[in-house]
Amino acid sequence: MSARYDRAITVFSPDGHLFQVEYAQEAVKKGSTAIGIRGKDIVVLGVEKKAVAKLQEDRTVRKIALLDEHVSMAFAGLTADARILINRARVECQSHRLTVEDPVSLEYITRHIAQLKQKYTQSNGRRPFGLSTLIVGFDIDGSPHLYQTDPAGTYHEWKANAIGRSAKTVREYLEKHYTEEAVNTDKSTVKLALRALMEVVQSGAKNVEFAVMKRGERLKMLEPEELEKYIAEIEKEREEEAEKKKAQKGVAAKQS
Repeated sequence: MSARYDRAITVFSPDGHLFQVEYAQEAVKKGSTAIGIRGKDIVVLGVEKKAVAKLQEDRTVRKIALLDEHVSMAFAGLTADARILINRARVECQSHRLTVEDPVSLEYITRHIAQLKQKYTQSNGRRPFGLSTLIVGFDIDGSPHLYQTDPAGTYHEWKANAIGRSAKTVREYLEKHYTEEAVNTDKSTVKLALRALMEVVQSGAKNVEFAVMKRGERLKMLEPEELEKYIAEIEKEREEEAEKKKAQKGVAAKQS
């Protein structure tokens, strides 16, 4: 059935599908896992860092980009498509500053990106953008936000979310462990993001990349040494939890 309707992007199948958009969503699922969490006074982005060639400069392989002083974005999917989208979003951020003399709100720039994506699902001779984005930052009133967009051009605001390969596993972990208490401090928010990403990524700072933005401050990429400290703490907590469970099982076995 799909072979007759997936040639043109503007043609619906009889059961209401736009197959090219769905194929773009499949491209996202093959991309590196990315996670975003909105804390009380901080927003965190984390991405799976794939191994680079021995002679390649790893600074040129980035999945986290700054759109404006107060807005950052992580993506999963086609990197070349992301580069175009990032450049257009940056131009819009600066254009807004010149026109309105205020920085963009998070919802405004998210809506702009989503509208651009939607435009590419409704025109002949084009194809959809093969990426999903997580957009984080602070509005002018200091409130933190996290938005997600997909290839269809839809967007939603989240407290925490994941995109890319294994996003479902990470999202299930977040649904289980995300609480207001868990994101009450900057440190606990970063640790929650790391714990969630480590569900699907091998442990180690070389396998992940994290960026944090605190209220009133610029985006900061976490150095491998900082990540190793967080990972060591998480591993220690996991060991303690395992020992507690083991001790509880032993007590239960004796009582029975």
